[in-house]
Amino acid sequence: MQIIQLTSLDHPGLDVYARLTEAQLRRRLEPEQGVFIAESPKVIATALDAGCRPVSLLMERRWIEGGAAEILARCPADTPVYTGERALLARLTGYELTRGVLCAMHRPAPRPAAAVLAGARRVAVLENIVDAANVGAVFRSAAALGMDGMLLSPGCCDPLCRRAVRVSMGAVLQLPWARLGPGWPGTGLAALHGAGFAAAALALTDRSVPLGDPALAADRRLALLLGPEGTGLCPRTIAGCDYVVRIPMQRGVDSLNVAAAGAVAFWELGASRSAALQTRNETGGQPCTRPNTSACGG
Repeated sequence: MQIIQLTSLDHPGLDVYARLTEAQLRRRLEPEQGVFIAESPKVIATALDAGCRPVSLLMERRWIEGGAAEILARCPADTPVYTGERALLARLTGYELTRGVLCAMHRPAPRPAAAVLAGARRVAVLENIVDAANVGAVFRSAAALGMDGMLLSPGCCDPLCRRAVRVSMGAVLQLPWARLGPGWPGTGLAALHGAGFAAAALALTDRSVPLGDPALAADRRLALLLGPEGTGLCPRTIAGCDYVVRIPMQRGVDSLNVAAAGAVAFWELGASRSAALQTRNETGGQPCTRPNTSACGG
């Protein structure tokens, strides 16, 4: 490995860690791919497992032979490893490296939406969610709870921005995802329907059905659509969906944070759980039922 001991913050290789905006990172080095930042050995290992190529690493010296040793062994020998005293690195990043290691990595090549949908049974679709923490949290629960992929409308924030990657704990690199092109929601919903998916909007309307409705689990290919907090999904998006779904709630609570709502929906309708329910139905078993309480949200 190529260890570079820092004595100042002027080295141009440090630009990716502190002096470039997220937009500049996306265009850095390779305009088609750019760079993203992975934090902590766990997330960096996940990125390496996904085939991402490191540009450089930044860490305190003690991590080189400590918690980052396995990561370094997996990186090409000529990968720069910038290291320095804790106080100096804190001046660069604006905080102490409590997670130990940062790694600038080449962004993976973007996938087309058709590749995400091919072979999938359950996908999540995010519309205009700009909060990076919410995007990261939705990715994490989608990966954990049985979703096969994720699609994002053009108005969503970049899933590979630093905060989204950190909050997702690397799930943005595990779950296949694609950004939909212009013309949302018309073109995006057409792509879903063309691939055989029914679209289910999480929203409160007069025609909404409870999340436990057996028809939802019985649908072999289902896309769950989530919108931003406050405004929710656009009316045109809701109108173009096959289902409108609410989460039954109690004590007068009418909505959940989008990440929490997504987690509940993914647990109820994720691929493995829905497959089990479909098998029960086909063999004569009875589907699970849920109480339809008066308060609901999505």
